[in-house]
Amino acid sequence: MRARQVRRPVSSETGQTQAINMKYVELRKINVSEHIEKKENLSYLSWAWAVDQLLQADENATWEYGEPMIWGETVMVFCTLKAFGKARTAQLPVMDMFNRPIPNPDAFAVNTAMQRCLAKAIALHGIGLYIYAGEDLPEQDDAELIAALQAHARNGETALREAWTTMAQDMAKTKAKKFWATHGKALKSVAMEGTE
Repeated sequence: MRARQVRRPVSSETGQTQAINMKYVELRKINVSEHIEKKENLSYLSWAWAVDQLLQADENATWEYGEPMIWGETVMVFCTLKAFGKARTAQLPVMDMFNRPIPNPDAFAVNTAMQRCLAKAIALHGIGLYIYAGEDLPEQDDAELIAALQAHARNGETALREAWTTMAQDMAKTKAKKFWATHGKALKSVAMEGTE
């Protein structure tokens, strides 16, 4: 007796999950550096620009603000954003320009926190998420960096050092240190071969 092969369709849920994850991967690579607002030593993504980018990627995206929670004299705001079929909630205390909670905040401070919380919820879907990791530029794939540095390394150690100095300035310090600790030795050996 011959075994019968049964074909099962791929569930639409699996396809949707893959589409959501792919959209996240695309959105997290957007360079938002021209739309960052700086106050003191903090970086904020312009909420209006973030909303525009989000709605271009998913015109059906919706958001709502939860009831603010009072913590002693301070307030925490919440924003739930549904985009690409997935809801994500961000929370943010009502803070001053020094990143300290404001005791008994007024309506303006609460509104400002709500808009920043919306930008943070958008970041949870990928747009500008790297800002919350303390970085000013989106993370570049290590493979791309390695390939670029290898090309410079073929011209010798000085060319490698100059290229690395330039590239490292665009990275967060911890990322740059980790990258060089992981790949520096191999890149130096390429530089040594390039000068032979």
